[in-house]
Amino acid sequence: MTITRRDFLRGAGVFVGAYAVGDVRCTASASTMPMAMPVRTGAATLAAPKVPLINPTSLARFVDPLPVPSVARATQQCADPANPGHTLPCYRIEMRACKVRLHRDIPATPLWGYAGQFPGPTIEARRGEPLMVEWVNALPAKHFLPIDHTLHGAEKGQPEVRAVTHVHGARASAGADGFPEDWYTPGHSALYRYANGQDAATLWYHDHAMGITRLNIYAGLFGAYIVRDAEEQALNLPTGDYDIPLMLCDRFVAQDGQLYYPVSDDPDAPWVMQCNGNLVLLNGKLFPYLEVEPRRYRLRLINVANTRFFDLSLSHDQAMQQVASDQGLLPAPLERARIELYPAERAEVVIDFSSFAGKSLQLRHESLGILEFRVRDNGHRDTSAVPTSLRPVARIDPASAVQNRILTLNETDDANGNAMTMLLDGKRWSDPVTETPRQHSVETWSFVNLTGDAHPIHLHLVRFQVIDRRPFDLFAWNAHRKLVFTGPPLPPEAQELGWKDTVRADPGMVTRIAMRFEGEPGRYVWHCHFLEHEDNEMMRPFELLPAHS
Repeated sequence: MTITRRDFLRGAGVFVGAYAVGDVRCTASASTMPMAMPVRTGAATLAAPKVPLINPTSLARFVDPLPVPSVARATQQCADPANPGHTLPCYRIEMRACKVRLHRDIPATPLWGYAGQFPGPTIEARRGEPLMVEWVNALPAKHFLPIDHTLHGAEKGQPEVRAVTHVHGARASAGADGFPEDWYTPGHSALYRYANGQDAATLWYHDHAMGITRLNIYAGLFGAYIVRDAEEQALNLPTGDYDIPLMLCDRFVAQDGQLYYPVSDDPDAPWVMQCNGNLVLLNGKLFPYLEVEPRRYRLRLINVANTRFFDLSLSHDQAMQQVASDQGLLPAPLERARIELYPAERAEVVIDFSSFAGKSLQLRHESLGILEFRVRDNGHRDTSAVPTSLRPVARIDPASAVQNRILTLNETDDANGNAMTMLLDGKRWSDPVTETPRQHSVETWSFVNLTGDAHPIHLHLVRFQVIDRRPFDLFAWNAHRKLVFTGPPLPPEAQELGWKDTVRADPGMVTRIAMRFEGEPGRYVWHCHFLEHEDNEMMRPFELLPAHS
Protein backbone atom coordinates (compact mmCIF):
# COMPACT_ATOMS: atom_id res chain seq x y z
CA MET A 1 0.00 0.00 0.00
CA THR A 2 1.31 3.44 -0.91
CA ILE A 3 0.92 6.02 1.82
CA THR A 4 0.57 9.55 0.51
CA ARG A 5 1.20 12.90 2.13
CA ARG A 6 -2.56 13.37 2.27
CA ASP A 7 -2.91 10.21 4.39
CA PHE A 8 -0.41 11.66 6.85
CA LEU A 9 -2.18 15.01 7.01
CA ARG A 10 -5.43 13.21 7.72
CA GLY A 11 -4.00 12.13 11.08
CA ALA A 12 -5.74 13.34 14.22
CA GLY A 13 -2.96 15.34 15.78
CA VAL A 14 -0.98 12.19 16.56
CA PHE A 15 1.05 9.64 14.67
CA VAL A 16 -0.92 6.42 14.67
CA GLY A 17 1.11 3.38 13.77
CA ALA A 18 4.84 3.24 13.18
CA TYR A 19 7.29 4.95 10.90
CA ALA A 20 10.94 4.39 10.15
CA VAL A 21 13.57 6.98 10.98
CA GLY A 22 17.10 5.89 10.21
CA ASP A 23 17.66 2.59 11.95
CA VAL A 24 15.28 3.40 14.81
CA ARG A 25 11.65 2.44 14.49
CA CYS A 26 9.44 4.82 16.46
CA THR A 27 5.90 4.04 17.47
CA ALA A 28 3.26 6.51 18.54
CA SER A 29 -0.08 5.86 20.11
CA ALA A 30 -3.57 7.13 19.43
CA SER A 31 -4.03 7.28 23.18
CA THR A 32 -2.44 10.73 23.28
CA MET A 33 -6.00 11.95 22.71
CA PRO A 34 -8.96 11.52 25.10
CA MET A 35 -10.74 8.20 24.76
CA ALA A 36 -14.05 9.90 23.95
CA MET A 37 -12.56 11.60 20.93
CA PRO A 38 -12.63 9.93 17.50
CA VAL A 39 -9.19 9.43 16.02
CA ARG A 40 -8.66 9.21 12.29
CA THR A 41 -5.86 6.81 11.46
CA GLY A 42 -3.11 7.26 8.97
CA ALA A 43 0.65 6.90 8.88
CA ALA A 44 3.46 8.12 6.70
CA THR A 45 7.15 7.74 6.17
CA LEU A 46 8.70 11.09 7.01
CA ALA A 47 11.90 12.46 5.58
CA ALA A 48 14.49 10.76 7.77
CA PRO A 49 17.06 12.73 9.77
CA LYS A 50 20.72 12.40 8.84
CA VAL A 51 21.42 10.64 12.14
CA PRO A 52 19.06 8.05 13.71
CA LEU A 53 16.72 9.36 16.36
CA ILE A 54 17.03 8.49 20.03
CA ASN A 55 14.71 5.76 21.18
CA PRO A 56 13.37 6.74 24.63
CA THR A 57 13.65 3.14 25.87
CA SER A 58 17.40 3.37 25.43
CA LEU A 59 17.80 6.18 27.97
CA ALA A 60 18.62 5.72 31.64
CA ARG A 61 15.77 7.00 33.79
CA PHE A 62 16.00 9.60 36.53
CA VAL A 63 19.70 10.35 36.41
CA ASP A 64 19.49 14.15 35.98
CA PRO A 65 18.03 16.62 38.49
CA LEU A 66 15.00 18.59 37.35
CA PRO A 67 16.12 22.12 36.41
CA VAL A 68 14.09 24.96 37.92
CA PRO A 69 14.21 27.98 35.59
CA SER A 70 15.99 31.00 37.01
CA VAL A 71 13.94 34.06 37.95
CA ALA A 72 14.47 37.07 35.67
CA ARG A 73 15.80 40.23 37.29
CA ALA A 74 15.14 43.79 36.19
CA THR A 75 18.33 45.38 34.86
CA GLN A 76 17.32 49.04 34.99
CA GLN A 77 14.46 51.51 35.35
CA CYS A 78 12.69 52.65 32.16
CA ALA A 79 10.42 55.62 31.57
CA ASP A 80 6.77 54.61 31.88
CA PRO A 81 5.07 55.52 28.56
CA ALA A 82 1.68 55.54 30.30
CA ASN A 83 2.76 57.85 33.14
CA PRO A 84 5.20 60.62 32.14
CA GLY A 85 7.73 61.32 34.85
CA HIS A 86 7.48 57.82 36.31
CA THR A 87 9.74 54.84 35.80
CA LEU A 88 9.19 51.10 35.81
CA PRO A 89 11.44 48.09 36.35
CA CYS A 90 12.79 47.03 32.97
CA TYR A 91 13.93 43.55 31.97
CA ARG A 92 16.18 42.94 28.99
CA ILE A 93 15.82 39.40 27.67
CA GLU A 94 17.79 38.29 24.63
CA MET A 95 16.75 35.44 22.36
CA ARG A 96 20.01 33.61 21.70
CA ALA A 97 21.36 30.36 20.32
CA CYS A 98 22.52 27.98 23.04
CA LYS A 99 23.47 24.37 23.67
CA VAL A 100 21.66 22.35 26.33
CA ARG A 101 22.24 18.88 27.75
CA LEU A 102 18.77 17.31 27.66
CA HIS A 103 20.05 14.13 29.32
CA ARG A 104 23.27 12.88 30.84
CA ASP A 105 23.87 10.47 27.97
CA ILE A 106 23.00 12.78 25.05
CA PRO A 107 25.45 15.26 23.50
CA ALA A 108 24.49 18.90 23.98
CA THR A 109 21.60 19.95 21.75
CA PRO A 110 21.74 23.23 19.78
CA LEU A 111 18.62 25.26 20.64
CA TRP A 112 17.32 28.81 20.83
CA GLY A 113 16.34 30.20 24.19
CA TYR A 114 15.27 33.36 25.94
CA ALA A 115 18.37 34.59 27.81
CA GLY A 116 20.08 31.61 26.21
CA GLN A 117 18.11 29.26 28.47
CA PHE A 118 15.70 26.39 27.80
CA PRO A 119 13.14 27.15 29.13
CA GLY A 120 13.69 30.88 29.46
CA PRO A 121 13.83 32.62 32.85
CA THR A 122 10.60 32.95 34.82
CA ILE A 123 9.21 36.48 34.97
CA GLU A 124 7.47 37.17 38.29
CA ALA A 125 4.98 40.03 38.46
CA ARG A 126 2.42 41.37 40.91
CA ARG A 127 -1.10 42.42 40.08
CA GLY A 128 -1.35 46.14 39.43
CA GLU A 129 2.42 46.66 39.29
CA PRO A 130 3.46 47.31 35.66
CA LEU A 131 6.83 46.33 34.26
CA MET A 132 8.68 46.66 30.97
CA VAL A 133 10.45 43.97 28.96
CA GLU A 134 12.82 44.59 26.08
CA TRP A 135 12.66 41.45 23.97
CA VAL A 136 15.91 41.35 21.99
CA ASN A 137 16.40 39.26 18.85
CA ALA A 138 20.03 38.14 19.12
CA LEU A 139 19.49 34.96 17.10
CA PRO A 140 21.57 33.79 14.12
CA ALA A 141 20.58 35.02 10.67
CA LYS A 142 19.71 31.53 9.41
CA HIS A 143 17.07 29.16 10.78
CA PHE A 144 18.11 25.60 11.63
CA LEU A 145 14.61 24.11 11.23
CA PRO A 146 12.74 23.57 7.93
CA ILE A 147 10.75 26.61 6.81
CA ASP A 148 7.77 26.03 4.50
CA HIS A 149 7.78 29.00 2.14
CA THR A 150 4.32 28.12 0.83
CA LEU A 151 2.75 29.24 4.13
CA HIS A 152 1.33 32.73 4.48
CA GLY A 153 3.84 35.03 6.14
CA ALA A 154 6.77 32.69 5.52
CA GLU A 155 7.27 33.35 1.81
CA LYS A 156 10.77 33.23 0.32
CA GLY A 157 10.99 37.01 0.37
CA GLN A 158 10.70 37.09 4.16
CA PRO A 159 13.76 36.90 6.43
CA GLU A 160 14.36 33.37 7.68
CA VAL A 161 14.77 34.41 11.32
CA ARG A 162 11.99 36.57 12.71
CA ALA A 163 10.58 36.77 16.21
CA VAL A 164 7.95 38.55 18.29
CA THR A 165 7.05 37.62 21.86
CA HIS A 166 3.51 37.05 23.14
CA VAL A 167 2.75 36.64 26.84
CA HIS A 168 0.02 34.01 26.70
CA GLY A 169 -2.87 34.97 28.96
CA ALA A 170 -1.71 38.54 29.62
CA ARG A 171 -4.16 41.43 29.46
CA ALA A 172 -1.70 43.43 27.38
CA SER A 173 -2.32 46.37 25.09
CA ALA A 174 -2.46 45.63 21.37
CA GLY A 175 0.98 47.18 20.89
CA ALA A 176 2.52 44.83 23.47
CA ASP A 177 0.57 41.68 22.70
CA GLY A 178 3.02 40.24 20.19
CA PHE A 179 0.90 40.55 17.05
CA PRO A 180 2.16 37.90 14.58
CA GLU A 181 3.01 40.44 11.90
CA ASP A 182 4.98 42.67 14.29
CA TRP A 183 8.06 40.46 14.05
CA TYR A 184 11.60 41.80 13.89
CA THR A 185 14.90 40.38 12.72
CA PRO A 186 18.25 39.73 14.47
CA GLY A 187 19.82 42.91 15.74
CA HIS A 188 16.47 44.48 16.62
CA SER A 189 14.26 44.51 19.71
CA ALA A 190 10.83 45.52 20.99
CA LEU A 191 10.08 47.20 24.32
CA TYR A 192 6.71 46.13 25.75
CA ARG A 193 4.80 47.41 28.78
CA TYR A 194 2.81 44.88 30.80
CA ALA A 195 0.25 46.42 33.16
CA ASN A 196 -0.37 43.15 35.05
CA GLY A 197 -3.90 44.30 35.76
CA GLN A 198 -5.26 40.82 36.36
CA ASP A 199 -5.68 38.13 39.00
CA ALA A 200 -2.79 35.94 40.07
CA ALA A 201 -2.23 33.24 37.44
CA THR A 202 0.34 31.09 35.68
CA LEU A 203 0.96 32.62 32.26
CA TRP A 204 3.75 31.86 29.82
CA TYR A 205 5.59 33.68 27.06
CA HIS A 206 6.61 32.40 23.66
CA ASP A 207 7.37 33.41 20.11
CA HIS A 208 4.45 34.27 17.83
CA ALA A 209 6.04 35.14 14.45
CA MET A 210 3.74 34.63 11.47
CA GLY A 211 4.26 31.34 9.63
CA ILE A 212 7.12 30.04 11.81
CA THR A 213 5.71 30.02 15.36
CA ARG A 214 5.80 26.21 15.43
CA LEU A 215 9.50 26.22 14.53
CA ASN A 216 10.56 28.98 16.92
CA ILE A 217 8.80 27.41 19.89
CA TYR A 218 10.11 23.95 18.95
CA ALA A 219 13.59 25.54 18.85
CA GLY A 220 13.10 26.55 22.49
CA LEU A 221 11.58 30.04 22.64
CA PHE A 222 9.29 29.88 25.68
CA GLY A 223 9.27 30.59 29.42
CA ALA A 224 6.95 31.07 32.39
CA TYR A 225 5.34 34.37 33.46
CA ILE A 226 3.75 34.28 36.91
CA VAL A 227 1.38 36.94 38.24
CA ARG A 228 0.90 37.03 42.03
CA ASP A 229 -1.47 39.01 44.23
CA ALA A 230 -2.18 39.59 47.92
CA GLU A 231 -5.45 37.63 47.94
CA GLU A 232 -3.74 34.51 46.67
CA GLN A 233 -0.82 34.99 49.04
CA ALA A 234 -3.22 35.14 51.99
CA LEU A 235 -4.39 31.58 51.23
CA ASN A 236 -1.04 30.20 52.43
CA LEU A 237 -0.56 27.83 49.50
CA PRO A 238 2.97 26.44 49.11
CA THR A 239 5.38 29.16 48.05
CA GLY A 240 9.07 29.89 47.58
CA ASP A 241 11.13 26.75 46.94
CA TYR A 242 7.93 24.72 47.18
CA ASP A 243 6.25 26.51 44.23
CA ILE A 244 7.73 25.18 40.97
CA PRO A 245 6.80 25.84 37.32
CA LEU A 246 6.85 22.62 35.30
CA MET A 247 6.89 23.15 31.55
CA LEU A 248 6.12 20.04 29.52
CA CYS A 249 6.90 19.50 25.86
CA ASP A 250 8.03 16.77 23.48
CA ARG A 251 10.78 16.58 20.90
CA PHE A 252 12.59 14.33 18.43
CA VAL A 253 16.33 14.29 19.09
CA ALA A 254 18.97 12.53 17.02
CA GLN A 255 21.69 10.42 18.58
CA ASP A 256 24.21 13.21 17.97
CA GLY A 257 22.04 15.58 20.02
CA GLN A 258 20.60 17.48 17.07
CA LEU A 259 16.94 18.53 17.21
CA TYR A 260 14.77 16.99 14.51
CA TYR A 261 11.50 18.50 13.29
CA PRO A 262 9.38 16.21 11.08
CA VAL A 263 8.76 17.18 7.47
CA SER A 264 6.52 15.87 4.71
CA ASP A 265 7.78 13.99 1.68
CA ASP A 266 7.49 17.16 -0.43
CA PRO A 267 10.71 19.21 -0.07
CA ASP A 268 8.97 22.30 -1.47
CA ALA A 269 6.17 22.10 1.08
CA PRO A 270 7.59 20.49 4.24
CA TRP A 271 4.72 21.56 6.57
CA VAL A 272 3.07 18.74 8.50
CA MET A 273 -0.21 18.87 10.34
CA GLN A 274 1.19 17.84 13.72
CA CYS A 275 4.42 17.24 15.56
CA ASN A 276 4.39 14.72 18.38
CA GLY A 277 7.90 13.85 19.49
CA ASN A 278 8.79 10.54 21.13
CA LEU A 279 10.70 12.23 24.01
CA VAL A 280 8.95 14.10 26.82
CA LEU A 281 10.89 16.93 28.44
CA LEU A 282 10.18 18.62 31.77
CA ASN A 283 11.84 22.02 32.14
CA GLY A 284 14.18 20.94 29.37
CA LYS A 285 15.25 17.55 30.79
CA LEU A 286 14.43 13.97 29.84
CA PHE A 287 13.38 11.69 32.71
CA PRO A 288 14.62 13.99 35.51
CA TYR A 289 14.26 13.53 39.25
CA LEU A 290 13.35 16.06 41.93
CA GLU A 291 14.31 15.75 45.57
CA VAL A 292 11.38 16.94 47.70
CA GLU A 293 10.56 17.14 51.38
CA PRO A 294 7.64 15.26 52.99
CA ARG A 295 5.32 18.24 52.72
CA ARG A 296 3.06 20.04 50.23
CA TYR A 297 4.42 21.32 46.92
CA ARG A 298 2.71 23.48 44.33
CA LEU A 299 3.46 22.52 40.73
CA ARG A 300 2.46 24.87 37.92
CA LEU A 301 1.91 22.50 35.00
CA ILE A 302 2.23 24.21 31.60
CA ASN A 303 1.78 22.39 28.30
CA VAL A 304 4.14 24.13 25.86
CA ALA A 305 4.13 21.34 23.26
CA ASN A 306 3.30 21.90 19.60
CA THR A 307 0.42 19.41 19.46
CA ARG A 308 0.96 16.93 22.29
CA PHE A 309 -1.88 16.22 24.73
CA PHE A 310 -0.63 15.28 28.20
CA ASP A 311 -2.45 12.83 30.47
CA LEU A 312 -0.74 13.18 33.85
CA SER A 313 -1.08 11.11 37.01
CA LEU A 314 0.96 10.04 40.03
CA SER A 315 2.10 6.54 40.95
CA HIS A 316 0.81 4.84 44.12
CA ASP A 317 -2.68 6.17 43.24
CA GLN A 318 -1.68 9.44 44.89
CA ALA A 319 -4.19 12.22 44.24
CA MET A 320 -3.45 15.81 43.32
CA GLN A 321 -5.36 18.87 44.46
CA GLN A 322 -5.91 21.19 41.50
CA VAL A 323 -6.15 24.77 42.75
CA ALA A 324 -5.96 26.80 39.53
CA SER A 325 -6.36 26.62 35.77
CA ASP A 326 -5.32 28.94 32.92
CA GLN A 327 -6.34 32.27 34.39
CA GLY A 328 -6.00 31.69 38.09
CA LEU A 329 -7.60 30.07 41.09
CA LEU A 330 -10.57 27.74 40.94
CA PRO A 331 -13.47 28.45 43.31
CA ALA A 332 -12.38 25.48 45.45
CA PRO A 333 -9.68 22.78 45.33
CA LEU A 334 -10.48 19.84 43.12
CA GLU A 335 -9.10 16.39 43.94
CA ARG A 336 -7.94 14.70 40.77
CA ALA A 337 -6.34 11.40 39.91
CA ARG A 338 -5.51 12.62 36.40
CA ILE A 339 -4.74 16.00 34.87
CA GLU A 340 -5.39 16.39 31.14
CA LEU A 341 -3.71 19.30 29.39
CA TYR A 342 -4.04 20.37 25.78
CA PRO A 343 -1.37 22.65 24.27
CA ALA A 344 -1.18 26.03 26.08
CA GLU A 345 -3.41 24.91 28.96
CA ARG A 346 -2.21 25.20 32.55
CA ALA A 347 -3.12 23.51 35.80
CA GLU A 348 -1.73 24.35 39.22
CA VAL A 349 -1.72 21.36 41.54
CA VAL A 350 -0.71 20.77 45.15
CA ILE A 351 0.90 17.41 45.90
CA ASP A 352 1.28 16.25 49.49
CA PHE A 353 4.42 14.13 49.96
CA SER A 354 4.08 13.91 53.76
CA SER A 355 3.33 10.17 53.79
CA PHE A 356 6.22 9.28 51.45
CA ALA A 357 9.29 10.12 53.56
CA GLY A 358 12.20 7.94 52.43
CA LYS A 359 10.26 6.76 49.37
CA SER A 360 9.79 7.87 45.80
CA LEU A 361 6.90 8.24 43.41
CA GLN A 362 6.56 9.22 39.79
CA LEU A 363 4.70 11.68 37.65
CA ARG A 364 3.40 9.76 34.66
CA HIS A 365 2.26 10.70 31.18
CA GLU A 366 -0.18 7.92 30.39
CA SER A 367 1.66 4.88 31.79
CA LEU A 368 5.17 6.23 31.32
CA GLY A 369 7.05 7.64 34.31
CA ILE A 370 8.51 10.98 33.21
CA LEU A 371 9.60 12.52 36.53
CA GLU A 372 10.66 10.87 39.79
CA PHE A 373 10.06 12.56 43.15
CA ARG A 374 12.54 11.46 45.84
CA VAL A 375 11.18 12.30 49.27
CA ARG A 376 13.88 13.21 51.78
CA ASP A 377 13.03 14.43 55.28
CA ASN A 378 15.23 17.33 56.39
CA GLY A 379 13.18 18.33 59.41
CA HIS A 380 11.57 21.42 57.92
CA ARG A 381 8.06 22.11 59.14
CA ASP A 382 5.27 22.52 56.61
CA THR A 383 3.18 25.61 57.39
CA SER A 384 1.33 25.74 54.07
CA ALA A 385 -2.33 24.84 53.60
CA VAL A 386 -4.95 24.11 50.96
CA PRO A 387 -8.08 25.94 52.13
CA THR A 388 -11.52 24.60 51.27
CA SER A 389 -12.38 27.84 49.47
CA LEU A 390 -10.01 29.65 47.10
CA ARG A 391 -11.54 32.55 45.16
CA PRO A 392 -15.11 33.30 44.05
CA VAL A 393 -15.66 33.06 40.31
CA ALA A 394 -18.84 34.95 39.46
CA ARG A 395 -20.46 33.29 36.48
CA ILE A 396 -21.18 35.36 33.38
CA ASP A 397 -24.86 35.20 32.44
CA PRO A 398 -24.98 34.29 28.71
CA ALA A 399 -28.23 36.25 28.50
CA SER A 400 -26.24 39.43 29.15
CA ALA A 401 -24.32 39.01 25.89
CA VAL A 402 -24.79 41.74 23.31
CA GLN A 403 -23.48 39.44 20.59
CA ASN A 404 -23.70 35.67 20.14
CA ARG A 405 -21.24 34.64 17.47
CA ILE A 406 -21.34 31.26 15.73
CA LEU A 407 -17.89 30.38 14.40
CA THR A 408 -16.90 27.22 12.58
CA LEU A 409 -13.70 25.19 12.73
CA ASN A 410 -13.05 23.95 9.20
CA GLU A 411 -10.66 21.86 7.16
CA THR A 412 -10.04 22.18 3.43
CA ASP A 413 -8.00 20.32 0.84
CA ASP A 414 -6.11 22.04 -1.96
CA ALA A 415 -7.02 21.65 -5.62
CA ASN A 416 -4.97 18.47 -5.89
CA GLY A 417 -6.50 16.90 -2.81
CA ASN A 418 -3.10 16.24 -1.29
CA ALA A 419 -2.82 18.88 1.44
CA MET A 420 -4.95 20.28 4.19
CA THR A 421 -5.58 23.74 5.57
CA MET A 422 -7.41 24.30 8.84
CA LEU A 423 -9.54 27.45 9.01
CA LEU A 424 -11.56 29.47 11.49
CA ASP A 425 -15.06 30.31 10.27
CA GLY A 426 -13.95 29.37 6.75
CA LYS A 427 -11.66 32.40 6.52
CA ARG A 428 -7.96 32.93 6.03
CA TRP A 429 -5.71 35.28 7.96
CA SER A 430 -5.75 37.94 5.25
CA ASP A 431 -9.55 38.06 4.90
CA PRO A 432 -11.27 41.15 6.33
CA VAL A 433 -11.74 41.25 10.09
CA THR A 434 -15.21 40.01 11.03
CA GLU A 435 -15.06 39.82 14.83
CA THR A 436 -15.33 43.37 16.19
CA PRO A 437 -16.45 43.32 19.84
CA ARG A 438 -16.91 46.52 21.84
CA GLN A 439 -14.80 47.35 24.86
CA HIS A 440 -16.43 46.20 28.14
CA SER A 441 -19.18 44.29 26.30
CA VAL A 442 -20.12 40.65 26.94
CA GLU A 443 -20.23 38.20 24.06
CA THR A 444 -20.67 34.46 23.62
CA TRP A 445 -18.71 32.61 20.95
CA SER A 446 -19.88 29.18 19.82
CA PHE A 447 -17.22 27.04 18.12
CA VAL A 448 -18.91 24.64 15.70
CA ASN A 449 -16.32 21.95 15.11
CA LEU A 450 -16.77 20.52 11.61
CA THR A 451 -13.45 18.65 11.69
CA GLY A 452 -12.55 15.24 13.05
CA ASP A 453 -10.12 16.62 15.64
CA ALA A 454 -10.33 18.43 18.95
CA HIS A 455 -8.73 21.89 18.76
CA PRO A 456 -7.43 24.02 21.66
CA ILE A 457 -8.80 27.49 20.85
CA HIS A 458 -7.05 30.49 22.42
CA LEU A 459 -8.22 34.10 22.54
CA HIS A 460 -5.69 36.82 23.20
CA LEU A 461 -6.40 39.63 25.69
CA VAL A 462 -9.47 38.18 27.42
CA ARG A 463 -10.27 35.51 29.93
CA PHE A 464 -13.48 33.56 29.44
CA GLN A 465 -15.75 30.95 30.95
CA VAL A 466 -16.85 27.69 29.38
CA ILE A 467 -20.66 27.63 29.20
CA ASP A 468 -21.34 24.22 27.68
CA ARG A 469 -20.69 21.73 24.90
CA ARG A 470 -23.50 20.26 22.81
CA PRO A 471 -23.62 17.66 20.03
CA PHE A 472 -25.09 18.76 16.70
CA ASP A 473 -26.16 17.30 13.37
CA LEU A 474 -23.27 17.75 10.95
CA PHE A 475 -25.43 16.88 7.92
CA ALA A 476 -28.01 19.54 8.79
CA TRP A 477 -25.24 22.10 9.10
CA ASN A 478 -23.63 21.15 5.79
CA ALA A 479 -26.96 21.16 3.98
CA HIS A 480 -28.56 24.28 5.46
CA ARG A 481 -25.93 25.92 7.69
CA LYS A 482 -28.37 25.37 10.52
CA LEU A 483 -27.57 24.15 14.04
CA VAL A 484 -29.69 21.15 14.91
CA PHE A 485 -28.70 19.81 18.29
CA THR A 486 -28.80 16.06 18.85
CA GLY A 487 -28.45 16.01 22.62
CA PRO A 488 -28.62 18.18 25.72
CA PRO A 489 -25.89 20.70 26.57
CA LEU A 490 -23.05 19.29 28.65
CA PRO A 491 -21.90 21.58 31.48
CA PRO A 492 -18.23 22.52 31.89
CA GLU A 493 -16.02 19.92 33.47
CA ALA A 494 -15.17 20.63 37.12
CA GLN A 495 -11.66 21.87 36.27
CA GLU A 496 -13.17 24.31 33.75
CA LEU A 497 -15.21 26.24 36.32
CA GLY A 498 -12.50 28.86 36.76
CA TRP A 499 -11.31 31.45 34.23
CA LYS A 500 -9.82 30.10 31.01
CA ASP A 501 -7.99 31.47 27.98
CA THR A 502 -7.71 28.20 26.02
CA VAL A 503 -10.60 25.79 25.51
CA ARG A 504 -10.81 22.32 24.02
CA ALA A 505 -13.32 22.34 21.16
CA ASP A 506 -14.32 18.71 20.60
CA PRO A 507 -15.32 17.26 17.19
CA GLY A 508 -19.03 16.96 16.56
CA MET A 509 -19.72 19.47 19.31
CA VAL A 510 -20.57 23.14 19.67
CA THR A 511 -18.33 24.55 22.41
CA ARG A 512 -19.69 27.81 23.84
CA ILE A 513 -17.74 30.37 25.87
CA ALA A 514 -18.60 33.75 27.39
CA MET A 515 -16.30 36.69 28.04
CA ARG A 516 -16.25 40.38 28.83
CA PHE A 517 -13.90 42.27 26.53
CA GLU A 518 -11.89 44.14 29.12
CA GLY A 519 -8.71 45.77 27.89
CA GLU A 520 -7.49 48.41 25.50
CA PRO A 521 -8.98 48.76 22.00
CA GLY A 522 -6.86 47.50 19.15
CA ARG A 523 -6.17 44.45 17.00
CA TYR A 524 -5.60 41.05 18.62
CA VAL A 525 -5.85 37.44 17.45
CA TRP A 526 -7.62 34.18 18.18
CA HIS A 527 -6.37 30.85 16.94
CA CYS A 528 -5.97 27.13 17.37
CA HIS A 529 -3.03 26.42 19.67
CA PHE A 530 -1.93 23.39 17.72
CA LEU A 531 1.06 25.32 16.42
CA GLU A 532 1.12 23.56 13.07
CA HIS A 533 -2.52 24.59 12.52
CA GLU A 534 -2.02 28.19 13.61
CA ASP A 535 0.94 28.54 11.22
CA ASN A 536 -1.21 27.38 8.31
CA GLU A 537 -4.22 29.73 8.44
CA MET A 538 -6.00 28.57 11.60
CA MET A 539 -5.60 32.04 13.09
CA ARG A 540 -7.70 35.16 12.70
CA PRO A 541 -7.39 38.77 13.85
CA PHE A 542 -10.15 40.42 15.86
CA GLU A 543 -10.61 44.13 16.47
CA LEU A 544 -11.60 45.42 19.90
CA LEU A 545 -13.51 48.65 19.31
CA PRO A 546 -13.84 51.47 21.86
CA ALA A 547 -16.88 51.37 24.12
CA HIS A 548 -19.91 53.33 22.99
CA SER A 549 -19.69 56.89 24.30
